[in-house]
Amino acid sequence: MAHHEQYMLRVTAGATYDASTHEDVPVNSERPIDITSDLIDAKLHMRIKDYRGLPKDSPSTSPYFSSPQHPYDRYSISFNFTPKHDIAGDKLVFGNDFDHPIRDRLPPLFDKAFGVVKWWIDPGLDGDVQSDEPYLYGALLSSINVLRIGGKGEEKAEKEETEGEAIVYEEGADGSGAHIRKEKAIPDISAKRQKHFLTEQHRKDFVFEAGREYKCDFFNPYLDFNEFSLKIGYGLPNISIIGSWDGQPLRYVLKNRETDKELFVVVIELLPTDQAKKEGAEDAGKKFEETHGKEEASVGGDDDDLD
Repeated sequence: MAHHEQYMLRVTAGATYDASTHEDVPVNSERPIDITSDLIDAKLHMRIKDYRGLPKDSPSTSPYFSSPQHPYDRYSISFNFTPKHDIAGDKLVFGNDFDHPIRDRLPPLFDKAFGVVKWWIDPGLDGDVQSDEPYLYGALLSSINVLRIGGKGEEKAEKEETEGEAIVYEEGADGSGAHIRKEKAIPDISAKRQKHFLTEQHRKDFVFEAGREYKCDFFNPYLDFNEFSLKIGYGLPNISIIGSWDGQPLRYVLKNRETDKELFVVVIELLPTDQAKKEGAEDAGKKFEETHGKEEASVGGDDDDLD
């Protein structure tokens, strides 16, 4: 039986499903990855508690998890984005999808766990895990834990980052975004905003405007990437994922369902530890060459492993 110690993680992200165009995400770093296309400009942070994986020098945790808002959360995908075209509020979704069927790979008790998630955690979650191309999406407006509506143009001035401090997005608004929240009667508290947007008409009345910045954070204490298990609670035992894993990566997607176009994609991939160490050493060698030149790299000696 496989154990989680036999595997390590690699997180990549890009503007499309094409993984060959993705960049490695610096997990637990306050340096974001930039994603730009003809549809969106975005910056993305990925935090994973007890992280084991690539890049090889990634911290095992982040100051994010020491913030008052997140002491119990196990991971976070936080991002800010500016659409380049208007997107209907009921069409922008965030969630997981897969290229191949997973129906024969679902762990025991998955149906019960999904029922708990839909009933208690995210009533707006929708999907089909039995299909040939399974998916689980939630409307961004009702599913995302934190939504901050920003301004346009010069209003979008970024807060200066402070060394060693986590960038933690909070529910609310900046600049003219405050007028949007007031005009649309959007509650200022995350849970109430999520409930507000469970009403379809409220989602239809909202537009993600071209040129306006939005800040989002998606997090929870239920998915443990270090153990590769779901820890839902509510009377359910921990559900191991690794025993049912078929090699497909876990993929998070921000998508416009009206055009069926992805805006960005985050891929969380399980690699056998030996392979991860080899790829980590190769990546380190490439970075050394880029910094110091090939001649120095050739006499630099063996790379340390990931331990």
